[in-house]
Amino acid sequence: MDCGKQRAPGLEALSGATTAAAAAVGSGPLLALASPGDRANGPPARKPLDQWREDRTRSAEDNDLNLPSLETAYSAILKGLGENPQRQGLLKTPWRAATAMQFFTKGYQETISDILNDAIFDEDHDEMVIVKDIDMFSMCEHHLVPFIGKVHIGYLPDKRLLGLSKLARIVEIYSRRLQVQERLTKQIAVAITEALKPSGVGVVIEATHMCMVMRGVQKMNSKTVTSTMLGVFREDPKTREEFLTLIRS
Repeated sequence: MDCGKQRAPGLEALSGATTAAAAAVGSGPLLALASPGDRANGPPARKPLDQWREDRTRSAEDNDLNLPSLETAYSAILKGLGENPQRQGLLKTPWRAATAMQFFTKGYQETISDILNDAIFDEDHDEMVIVKDIDMFSMCEHHLVPFIGKVHIGYLPDKRLLGLSKLARIVEIYSRRLQVQERLTKQIAVAITEALKPSGVGVVIEATHMCMVMRGVQKMNSKTVTSTMLGVFREDPKTREEFLTLIRS
């Protein structure tokens, strides 16, 4: 994906104000996220975002236990599409699809505390740190098809630094789940904020959604840009503009 000159219009639109994703975070207690399973039972149950974020919902043992039923489900999908799962080319397809989906959603097996460990360092540094163009692959929870793009992260440390590779690992944990881009953007920003307590955090994601490219409106060149700005990135227009300028340079 070309994230050079072609992305400038989308990023410039963010420089005047933060997006709805950023505004949703607010200055008070962190928002809770609804559990999808609660929708049929009245108002969604809510719990603190940090508690939700640390839930580990699947293990390697779960993968082994669930693989046969997942494989059977994919076989049923093939039959529902009018295919014959017993023909030579499809004999191993249900197993391949099941293991692939487990890999695509492996973020459910990890938490932020798993990867941070000793990766936070005390350092007399309070200038902006940016890692941009982090490759991101995720699965749209509405259609179970990919959305693919780049993540740009910046933070203003308060005497504490995070190992640079850990920023990419945080992206990997949350993107390797069933997602919507708006929530993914916020989760990354909140995770960094909770881990480092920096003066501010900015996250911008630019992504192409296969649910728009391959189906529906079929707009091949459409790109979705979302941002979350916390702390001084949200409160100070100059800091926000510096971040947005640097990630598009």
